[in-house]
Amino acid sequence: MIVVDVDSASLARVRLTPSPTYELVGWLLLAAQGRRHPVFGDPGPAARAALRDPRTALVAAVLPAGGRGYIPDLLTPQPPAGRRARLLEAQLDAVAATPASVVDQQLAWCAAERSLPDEVRSAAIAGTFAVRVAEGMRTFWRATLADGWAALQGTLDADIRARSHRLAEFGVGAVLASLHRDLSWAGGRLEVRKPYHERLTLHDDELVLAPSALRWPALGVQICAPGNAVLCYPADGLGAGSAAGHRGRAVSVLLGSTRGALLCDLGEARSTADLSARHGLAAATVSHHLGVLLRAGLVHRARDGRVVRYQRSTRGDVLVGD
Repeated sequence: MIVVDVDSASLARVRLTPSPTYELVGWLLLAAQGRRHPVFGDPGPAARAALRDPRTALVAAVLPAGGRGYIPDLLTPQPPAGRRARLLEAQLDAVAATPASVVDQQLAWCAAERSLPDEVRSAAIAGTFAVRVAEGMRTFWRATLADGWAALQGTLDADIRARSHRLAEFGVGAVLASLHRDLSWAGGRLEVRKPYHERLTLHDDELVLAPSALRWPALGVQICAPGNAVLCYPADGLGAGSAAGHRGRAVSVLLGSTRGALLCDLGEARSTADLSARHGLAAATVSHHLGVLLRAGLVHRARDGRVVRYQRSTRGDVLVGD
């Protein structure tokens, strides 16, 4: 059990915001371990290809096997207030600026649970670990989540709006008590169900509540480091609705709404001109998105006389759920 005493000054500094790096680490963790998300499915070939970058592989090397265990807090710094337009860049700057002493301490906590590869220890000794993992995270983001972030953020913002209404009507305690079944709030104290015991205090510390889609349905508790208190809880709504609704949302989130719509429309072979007319898009825009889908192995193309037609591949069918 983690027990956290929260004073009134800390309660006054509770705020809700997405954490792009937490979503990034969640998706990278699934890709590195060959696991599927319960809603969004397989991270896909682009995510696996991104892991071949040595800097991104360095991030994967410090994540826990099977997804359970300590994830270095330096990878998921507290999202800063008032910088919504560049949250990711602000967080990655914070990752790169992590002091060497903090890197060493957090890697020691990792090593207490599991063995770390030589390249992790070498980067830590050289003092390059923080900068390299920040660049590895940026590389992975661009390859996998950048195009779909607006749609994913819409899901997170919907949760934040609902929690904000709850906060206005019932107060911050009601919001804290509603985040996860393993978390309870009573008498100025947070209790988190864990297989070990830890007692902590938040004294005039900012506490960030960050909804998560790509680590759903896990609860992430990040309280130990001063000035970096974050509770990453599963966003509401992802576990409800039909399987088809899940698949449609997954495709839009991971590929972007336009690219997702095109992929869903390619159950039968269509030309660029067909898709342009059906979706009201410029032919050049359609061609660009088809090129991305083709390189990702989600569609294949075949020439029919003077016309090139595109159709979903088997891999694309799996993603769409057809």
